[in-house]
Amino acid sequence: MTSLHSRLLNALAPWRDAPAWHVAFSGGLDSTVLLHLLAVLARTEHLPPLSAIHVHHGLLAAADAWPKHCRQVCAGLGVPLQVRHVQVDQGASLERAAREARYAALSACLGAGELLLVAQHRDDQAETLLFRLLRGAGVRGLAGMPVSRALGRGTLVRPLLDCSRVELEAYAREHGLRWVEDPSNGDTRLARNHLRRLIMPRLHEHWPQAASTLARSAAHLREAQTLLDELAVQDLAAAQSASLFPWLTLPSLELAPLLRLSPAHQRNALRHWLAALTPLPDSAHWSGWEDLRDAAVGAQPIWRLGQGELHRAGGRLWWLSGGWLRKSPAPLVWNEPHGALQLPGNGVLRLAGAVPAGELEVRYRQGGEVLRLGGRGSRDLKRLLNEAGLPVFVRGRLPLLYRAGELLAVANLPGLNGAAEGTWQLLWQVPTNDQGLS
Repeated sequence: MTSLHSRLLNALAPWRDAPAWHVAFSGGLDSTVLLHLLAVLARTEHLPPLSAIHVHHGLLAAADAWPKHCRQVCAGLGVPLQVRHVQVDQGASLERAAREARYAALSACLGAGELLLVAQHRDDQAETLLFRLLRGAGVRGLAGMPVSRALGRGTLVRPLLDCSRVELEAYAREHGLRWVEDPSNGDTRLARNHLRRLIMPRLHEHWPQAASTLARSAAHLREAQTLLDELAVQDLAAAQSASLFPWLTLPSLELAPLLRLSPAHQRNALRHWLAALTPLPDSAHWSGWEDLRDAAVGAQPIWRLGQGELHRAGGRLWWLSGGWLRKSPAPLVWNEPHGALQLPGNGVLRLAGAVPAGELEVRYRQGGEVLRLGGRGSRDLKRLLNEAGLPVFVRGRLPLLYRAGELLAVANLPGLNGAAEGTWQLLWQVPTNDQGLS
């Protein structure tokens, strides 16, 4: 067993009991070496079932031959191969769009607890640190690529991060491996290629250990980020109280505990909380947080971020994305009120108890609505919602039950959501942030 074999085995020790290992196999040098190493280990070690996944973007004419090459390599190693074809959105950043399409396809292949193994190595880590440094990244970005992270229902693992490109090239030559060359890798107009082809060789001329030193710096920064995350968890603990509306299942934080923190603590806590929800903003865009935080009482500030919006309402911060950012739904007739009603893009509505007689209709606020309350007469709906403290962003999506033009009930709000005598209630399961569906 070579040094690479033993190091790879040690790196994957925490996942030896995973249901399956899948190699992200481009056919290039790095993934070819990783696949060969694992196939050799599988002959003598008891490993999870091993397979490979090749994602074909169709962006380069040369790439049309790569699936055939990958099939030949996998057949020679006795490793099953899946080939996934994807469409790449031709947006502002083709590199980013291709990466997102690739990882979406790879994620879809993972079952619960399964591993996706990618062949990024120490030189890639060094380039990542330098690339992000030049873009002004903070500690989280400069921490580089983690050894592992969640992906879909499984885990992405980078078991070669402690290995150099030179070591992988030497292994490939020693074992007579064949691989494909991506012609776009020579295009130094692309930022990553410019670093790899022009900058890193010059650094190595003066600092031969530049790649390992930069990778070591990334490891130090990962440790620093771990401490910052632990601090964020402590700072967020007091802000993660329950809201007045437990049925409003959106990520939210109580604002007052955050306001007691220093600005640096606030940003650190929010970075930690937002990391699972959206790409984080750069330094210049954190003024959006300050505007939201410092807005006058009664204002309705919004901080727009990459994958959604942060709202302030009722003394809390609320994260909205997916269906919550679409326009208000359209009214509809409830033909079968004895069953659940799917509201397009707005969750699910149910009637609990005795169903009111007559034709029922679901509408949404237009302004000027009046609700008749037992013993209280007719009340303006806007005032009732103000008294309940319902966040403004919910009001346009709140289902209203009508019969023959009369407002009968407002979903989920106690005292407003059904018959005065309690014989029935209107219950709304709100849409999720992800797809606007329950």
